[in-house]
Amino acid sequence: MWKFIVRRILVSIPQIFVLSILVFIMAQFMPGDALTGLINDPDITPEAMQAQREKLGLDNPWYIQYKDWIVNAVQGDLGKSFSHKIPVTELIDQRMWNTIWLAFLSLVFIYAIAVPLGILSGRYNDTLLDKTITGYTYVGFAAPTFIFGLVMVFFFGFKLQWFPTGGSVAPGLEPGTWEYVVSKFQHLLLPALSIALIGTVSTVQYLRSEIIDTKQKDFIKLARSKGVYESRIYNKHIFRNSLLPVAALIGFEVSSLVTGSIFIEAIFNYPGIGQLFFQSILIRDYSVVTALVLLFGVIMILGALLSDIIMSIIDPRIRIK
Repeated sequence: MWKFIVRRILVSIPQIFVLSILVFIMAQFMPGDALTGLINDPDITPEAMQAQREKLGLDNPWYIQYKDWIVNAVQGDLGKSFSHKIPVTELIDQRMWNTIWLAFLSLVFIYAIAVPLGILSGRYNDTLLDKTITGYTYVGFAAPTFIFGLVMVFFFGFKLQWFPTGGSVAPGLEPGTWEYVVSKFQHLLLPALSIALIGTVSTVQYLRSEIIDTKQKDFIKLARSKGVYESRIYNKHIFRNSLLPVAALIGFEVSSLVTGSIFIEAIFNYPGIGQLFFQSILIRDYSVVTALVLLFGVIMILGALLSDIIMSIIDPRIRIK
């Protein structure tokens, strides 16, 4: 078990290294560079601009620039945001926890909705209930997240006024107080529900297919031939075997929620790293965009690593392979 985990971690290290090179090279093709936005003086001479470029090492070959960038990144220095006037690491740290809480609550909603629907749809397949649930998943697959988010914020935020329509907490509240915690939760609810109602459809379909497939297995037919109660067959054999592969996907779900919240955070004006990424692209904040692309890539690799480890715990044959 530990050998598999160590081997899998060692495989992830070169993946992150290659990712960092790709992110850096792609950043070279972006309009502007690390000097963009740092100089606000419209009267600055070309000679002074060139002096600044040489000072920052922007005229060096790309591999020299990459070496300086990755060495600084490993030491926690990802540059400075020209729009926020603070280090990028400090800026990401301010926003990261909002995105983590949003991803956590969305994940809770996704499994709270998907597991019962998937079980009902799989157990009573080809019935009216199954067709209704399957119809919901088809609508979910077809509906773009940003359109669904706009509809949610319009009806539940502006028309019904059940939820706040922006921010992560009401202004003027003291951190650590009960009112502050309640306000944070209220601001999380609507964006998390918007993500969950769309994000749950793939889990419902996956669980439904697993249950229908498991129902046809020989050991289930054997249990039925022995006269085992149907409820016992479902609870002890079918549900358990069908839920384990779904649970193994939790790593992918977490990484997708953290990296995929860009549109929802932008629509709900929720101050997480997704909104920061969106705003930084619009104003071409080079250092922030580069750092966040690298961070999103690392989170995806770590999510795949977590899923592989969970899968290896569930099914030991994977470790052998």
